[in-house]
Order: sequence, then C-alpha cells, then structure tokens
Amino acid sequence: MSTALVLLIVGVTLFVAGSWVALNIRGAAARLERRAAANAELAMHARGDLGPPRRVASAGFYRLVGTLIALCGIVFTLGGLLESL
Repeated sequence: MSTALVLLIVGVTLFVAGSWVALNIRGAAARLERRAAANAELAMHARGDLGPPRRVASAGFYRLVGTLIALCGIVFTLGGLLESL
C-alpha cells in the first residue's frame, strides 16, 4: 500500500470525524460532554466519593479539539495528494 493512499485515507477519516464534532452535528460535542461527566461520576462512586463530579471538559472544548483534528485531516489529505504527484 503506497504512502499516498494511506495519507489520503487517514486524512479524509480525520477530516470527517473532526468536522462531525466541530460542527456539533447531531449533538456530538454535547454527547461527549455528557459522557465525560458520567464517566467522572462513575469513577468517583467507585472510589467511594459521593460528592458532585468535577467538570472535565465542556462542549466548547470538544468542538475546539474537533476543529484541530479536522485541520490535521486536511494536512494529511494534502500531503497524500502531493505524494501522489
């Protein structure tokens, strides 16, 4: 498998996944925020701490990370296109 093909596949995958979260399509960033809060609460209960869970990350943080991942996907895609020339 050539390097160009690998870069193209990885780049498109990163772009789609990152833009899905960055644009909050179907509430993806909000779901990630709720899931992180639920995991933090479960971990605290497993340790025996019954207080309120601390906030791990907001939906805005996940949207920022999704934007960075989408930009990295564009870089990988362009790298694959340049490699194929």
